[in-house]
Amino acid sequence: MVLVIHGPNLNLLGVREPNVYGLKTLSDINSSLRDIAAKKSVELKIIQSNSEGKIIDVIQKAFHQDVDAIIINPAAYTHYSIAIRDALAMLDIPIIEVHLSNIYKREEFRHKSVISPVVTGQIAGFGASSYILALEQVIRLINN
Repeated sequence: MVLVIHGPNLNLLGVREPNVYGLKTLSDINSSLRDIAAKKSVELKIIQSNSEGKIIDVIQKAFHQDVDAIIINPAAYTHYSIAIRDALAMLDIPIIEVHLSNIYKREEFRHKSVISPVVTGQIAGFGASSYILALEQVIRLINN
């Protein structure tokens, strides 16, 4: 199973700063991910939370469940959540950090990810396609 975790404010995609995050809604992104997963016979579980604690709970459950890989967009938590970083660090599965925008072309405070050092890779700056690229990559990783 591939676990997709959407962090805070991503439930407002399509209306929140469309010039930065695009016009696709979270539902649009999830639908695209489900279509690809179905074609590849991959089970997908998708959650979105504005709560750091809930995200940590989901990651900790992944430690005890049959999760093969994680795709996570920690959103603002990218830059300061040591707790999410530590939860991810305990896992020995492929983890892809995703960002819709290129965080390195934005405000200075967004240039630092505390999550990146504990994940397999990061995909940023391709809008909703960042999630598609991440799913395609984790499918390759879990099939090899």
